[in-house]
Amino acid sequence: MAPASVIASNQLHVEEEGNNTSSLNIEQGQEKATQNDDFAIASAHTIDHDSWQQVGLLLVAGFNCGWVLSFSNLIMVPLGWTWGIICLVVVGLYTAYANWLLAAFHFIDGRRFIRYRDLMGFVYGKKMYYITWIFQFLTLLLANMGFILLGGKALKEINSEFSDSHLRLQYYIAMTGVSYFLFAFFIPTISAMKNWLGASAVLTLTYIIFLLIVLVKDGKSKSNKDFDLMGSEVNKVFNGFGAVSAVIVCNTGGLLLEIQSTLRAPAVKNMRKALYSQYSVGLMLYYGVTIMGYWAYGSMVTAYLPENLSGPRWINVLINAIVFLQSIVSQHMFVAPIHEALDTKFLELGKAMHSGENLRRLFLIRAFFFSGNTLVAAAFPFMGDFVNLLGSFTLVPLTFVFPSMVFIKVKGKTARAEKKRGTGSTLCFLLCLQ
Repeated sequence: MAPASVIASNQLHVEEEGNNTSSLNIEQGQEKATQNDDFAIASAHTIDHDSWQQVGLLLVAGFNCGWVLSFSNLIMVPLGWTWGIICLVVVGLYTAYANWLLAAFHFIDGRRFIRYRDLMGFVYGKKMYYITWIFQFLTLLLANMGFILLGGKALKEINSEFSDSHLRLQYYIAMTGVSYFLFAFFIPTISAMKNWLGASAVLTLTYIIFLLIVLVKDGKSKSNKDFDLMGSEVNKVFNGFGAVSAVIVCNTGGLLLEIQSTLRAPAVKNMRKALYSQYSVGLMLYYGVTIMGYWAYGSMVTAYLPENLSGPRWINVLINAIVFLQSIVSQHMFVAPIHEALDTKFLELGKAMHSGENLRRLFLIRAFFFSGNTLVAAAFPFMGDFVNLLGSFTLVPLTFVFPSMVFIKVKGKTARAEKKRGTGSTLCFLLCLQ
């Protein structure tokens, strides 16, 4: 693992994008950075190293984490069958296209952008740099708190199968925070997760298979299932918007460029290959759990699906144990941009990450971060609220609005008319939605 990455090369990596031949279709290596270059690529984390298969596996396992256990309640219960399926399909397609489009802007006129905020700052100025920084980091902070809550719930469910003691959820949240801290300290970067992704994928597939088996059994045994929408008309509308936000959450994380930065050349082509893995294999798994959970329990499905499972006990314990272990790996992907920013700021880039001085600093950075997040998560243990909040206020612009803005600014004069109209109408619709 490279302790510090300062990318400066003059190589040209040519990639085709449809029939267009504009500068965005050319991956030019980063021009030699100078001290006056605001967007020079300097990072404490590894850049330009991983294969698309590794990143594809990272995305499939990451987006099939324990978060999917809340989506039956957050998505299908407020929307019902018809609108629920429509939203899953439509929002899924739009999200896949938005990420496919954003991947092309990893390079603009030979300049490489390894951070989302750097891209927005380059195209729209410092104000958009800070807006993107706030939106993205708020999203990732809330997501990490949600992961900590998820791990705490899984541990509490395991304990409830063996003991009648009623330890408060906060104790399990604290245990989860310590586990996440240790993993983030010993495996500090996305690239360093390579040897853990295979195990994570096996755990993911295992818990989903066992979960689907129990869901089919429970669904067949329940003859009277209620699929009616609950609440007043006003509540139904607000819950519906929250459900749409949750669909966005289950499909994207607002950190595509940061993940793409780890890919070896050609980064645009390889990122799109990884996205194909996520939106084929990965999507089938987390959409399958979402739909089957609603089918099995109807409107009575809870915000944490294992609470509904009828057993046997060993399956309940196994599913919750795997969810906890898998979340340790998955959460690391979603918080990596914050780790990268802190590490680049406070570590000595001229020394190896595992040097004595950097290890001391890394320990303090990770301890400070997870102590704060665990404290907040313990104070506000409402996982569903975190999901809806981050989806409503931050992921919509990060996923749809900002890529459209970059497209219009950078390729507005060269793109085909129908593509400009489609991107512009999408931008207007989503701005109105916000």
